Amino acid sequence: MAFVTKTFYSQDDLQSHLKAHHPSFYFSSKTSTVIPYDKIESLLSWERSEDFYLCDLSKLPPHLELKANGNLVLSGAVSWEEAKVFLRAKGRTLKTSPTEQLALITAGIATSCTGERCFAFGNLRSQVVRLRYLDHQGEERELRREDAFESSSPALKAYQEDFKFYEKFKNAPYPRFDRAIDLMIGTEGQLGLVTEVEIETALHEAVTYVFLLLPQWEDEITPHLEIFNAVQAHRSSIISCELLDSNCMGYLKPDERLGSGQDVIFLEILSADFEMIYGDVLGHLKTVSPENVFEIAESKFHRIRAGVPRAIFEENSKMGVVKIGTDVQVSGDRFPELMKFYREASKIGVRYCLFGHFGDAHLHYNYMPKKEESARCLEELQRLYDEVLGWRGSPFAEHGIGLLKQKYIKKFHGPHQRALFQDLKQEHDPLNQFFPQGFMSTKP
Repeated sequence: MAFVTKTFYSQDDLQSHLKAHHPSFYFSSKTSTVIPYDKIESLLSWERSEDFYLCDLSKLPPHLELKANGNLVLSGAVSWEEAKVFLRAKGRTLKTSPTEQLALITAGIATSCTGERCFAFGNLRSQVVRLRYLDHQGEERELRREDAFESSSPALKAYQEDFKFYEKFKNAPYPRFDRAIDLMIGTEGQLGLVTEVEIETALHEAVTYVFLLLPQWEDEITPHLEIFNAVQAHRSSIISCELLDSNCMGYLKPDERLGSGQDVIFLEILSADFEMIYGDVLGHLKTVSPENVFEIAESKFHRIRAGVPRAIFEENSKMGVVKIGTDVQVSGDRFPELMKFYREASKIGVRYCLFGHFGDAHLHYNYMPKKEESARCLEELQRLYDEVLGWRGSPFAEHGIGLLKQKYIKKFHGPHQRALFQDLKQEHDPLNQFFPQGFMSTKP
């Protein structure tokens, strides 16, 4: 047995590979935070006699097309940044904006990647109109949003009933299987490979970026919660609502740090609605002074917002530790409890920072441990996920499960979920050739 890395330069080559039924893991830009690529061979734990293939899809020829109705059709290795530039030239914009713009969109579909702009536009799953994928025989098939999800599994109806509680979440603890397109969204390449997608876009409109300086959340959470509650009724005008806490600023260049030992909440507001938002929201805050509200350039906002997670990844790599961070989303009424938990977690004596999609009650709490502190941090993560289970929150609302989070997700999958996963794998991947170690599979 050996691990074999194979790069694909055409869809024909990819189809030939699928027809050979080799057990394989497929990847593209290596930006996933739940797949440690430098340790992937040891974590895949392949013990069979046949070779296991690590399949690089980043060289597939890209294609972009804007339809008359404003939908974007793309195939191959197209990044979010490339799609953004393409649309901007045509007066359109993406509805979803992940922090890592170099990631490939087809991979984002597979993990149901979401990001900052979900506050106004909803998650990526809701924006997919149509997609094509390669099945286990290498045949290309098409799925459409208007068609219902089909499966002969007796567990499907109960599974769908369970999912209803999570309909307003960015992502549930398990994939939505309601529309036909859901077969490929959030299933992490375990049932087939996405080759082409058609997604909704929005008209490009002028946007104003502002930031608010707040006390450190560890000391005072009232201003944060006032903003959280105030913005909820204005989702059509406030495109994103993001948090970077005071600890995040230390990972930025000195000239890009905001405030002095303060947290920052960013708002991305349609310029046409800015006066209304200032009058109805920003001007009426009781715990935030107007002197602590500032405008910021779009380019600087994106540099700062993307710079923090990149710096965290780089520092963890230098420290020789795997990222230990959360991806939890809870309902609005549970948000104070989540923040209380993070406050307690901040007191264990390990460096940390908190950032993310504040308006959606979806934050990333990242420990920055030394190697000898990692075990303690992992204990805290387990304690958090136990709480999230009780809160009926989603433990991983953005970046997927991959390899690193499988041990935590098991408690969130009951008999209905496990039964449907087994039936879908048998129906769509009978030889278990797609990511055999994924969360839907029985590990070899």
